[in-house]
Amino acid sequence: MLNTLRIRNLALVADLTLELQKGFNAITGETGAGKSVILGALDLVLGQRADRGSLRAGADQCSVEAVLDVSGIRAPLAAFLEDNGLEPCEDGQLVLKRAFNAGGTNRQFVNGSPTTLATLAALGDWLVDFHGPHEHQSLLQPARQLALLDAFAGLDSRRAAFGELVRRRDALVAERFALVIDEGTYARELDLLRFQVREIADARLQSGEEDALVAEHRRSSNSARLLELSQGALQGLAEGDDNAVHRLARIGRALQELHRLDPSAAALESALDEATGTLRELQQALSRYTEGVELDPERLAVVEARLDLIQGLQRKYGATLADVIGFGGDAAKRLSVLEGRDGELERIRTAIAGVEHEILVAADALSAGRRKHAPRLAKSVARELTDLGFRQSGLEVALRPIPGHDTPATVGPTGRDECEFQFAPNPGEPARPLRAIASSGELARVMLAFKTVLADQDEIPVLVFDEVDANVGGETANAVGARMARIARNHQVLCITHLAAVAAHGGTHYVVTKETKAGRTESRIEPVEGEARVLELARMLGGGPAARKHAEALLEGSGK
Repeated sequence: MLNTLRIRNLALVADLTLELQKGFNAITGETGAGKSVILGALDLVLGQRADRGSLRAGADQCSVEAVLDVSGIRAPLAAFLEDNGLEPCEDGQLVLKRAFNAGGTNRQFVNGSPTTLATLAALGDWLVDFHGPHEHQSLLQPARQLALLDAFAGLDSRRAAFGELVRRRDALVAERFALVIDEGTYARELDLLRFQVREIADARLQSGEEDALVAEHRRSSNSARLLELSQGALQGLAEGDDNAVHRLARIGRALQELHRLDPSAAALESALDEATGTLRELQQALSRYTEGVELDPERLAVVEARLDLIQGLQRKYGATLADVIGFGGDAAKRLSVLEGRDGELERIRTAIAGVEHEILVAADALSAGRRKHAPRLAKSVARELTDLGFRQSGLEVALRPIPGHDTPATVGPTGRDECEFQFAPNPGEPARPLRAIASSGELARVMLAFKTVLADQDEIPVLVFDEVDANVGGETANAVGARMARIARNHQVLCITHLAAVAAHGGTHYVVTKETKAGRTESRIEPVEGEARVLELARMLGGGPAARKHAEALLEGSGK
């Protein structure tokens, strides 16, 4: 659900924070007060086009931030965020932000990570459905209509199993494609693979050996200099008349005499003993090191040849020794498959035939289930439409085969059917696709009927309705509000309405008003309850004592 919507510098809004509640949120206010700003802000934060003309006069930048509770969403949101390099949600909270300035620069963020408008729009398809004069209407998409029919018919598990069959078929076809090559290409690839596998195998590569060879080459190529340096250091320690050992001996005799004359100097003599011991250890270590330095041109040549071999293989097969070894393993597997090509092709052909037979049976069953339940869905929605003011309308759930998807080899992961919800609002008119309905008010009420019937199956958590009450009144308005309340048991509903009968069914009621501060007009939105709510509904009904009584009756009738 949408917990918080913060809007800054959009149209008449300077800085507004809207805290929304679960269930049915009704939003009312006088014409021009700024109710549409709420929907415009949602449009922006869900990736729709930004209109620089909507920037508040005198402001440099507009921003919208939405905080949504996604802890109960069934869409693969966590995987989507990870795949797009975005921060995960903390405590089930998804934070979306959109900002744009007068120069047309857009910035958008998901959980604090910068992202693209396309990513915001993709999230919006999962999170919010607009119904009214807006574009965010998933129910207009034929693929979504087919999915909803399947959910209504209880075919979700069968549809998922069918999709898995199609994925198995596609994987087998890809395997077959990789093996079906002309004989000349086949022979050339075999020769190349055999050479590559043999060349890498003959090298007998060992993981990590390159580092050891490089270190040995460094020592061997500098052996003469290493010997010169170590011998020079050893000579300075213990050879010649003025070596370090002789100097320490002279220092020792001086300290002994110092100690004899002044017993407090004993610590100096002890320090010299330690230094002498350390020097002897250094002398022994240098001797061992000098003896270990070898001048071996033949070994150096062997090491250089091995390094040249490894580097040559890396130029061909991979940047690192591990890459070369991995390439050899993959090439060996590919060689084994090609050498057994005929048997492998027969295995794949048999497997494809089996899967395609399963696809054929499953597609028939899926289509039969859809044909069985499509009229029931149409009838259920038509009943709702009657109560919503369409007394003589017609509704159809049209199913037809997808062109070019009529064989097991071509059918897609949702089967071979396409679905179209078609509506005829007036007698004598042909049914047309929902997306072709011109009136936004008609469309919103049709959507409301579908949402009422499909409330349990629809996974989009936030539903926004605007102009749903266009050209309705009386009992129809009451029916619209009642259905909003029913849908709100499973979804969060935001409804901008001009009808008191609709607003009275809201679990939470917000009023948008305008006020003037320092010569500037600003829109505000605040929740109303109790007496304030009665007064707002009375205003919507025209005001006066009779309107007040009517408002109280509406609230009582809706259980509020």
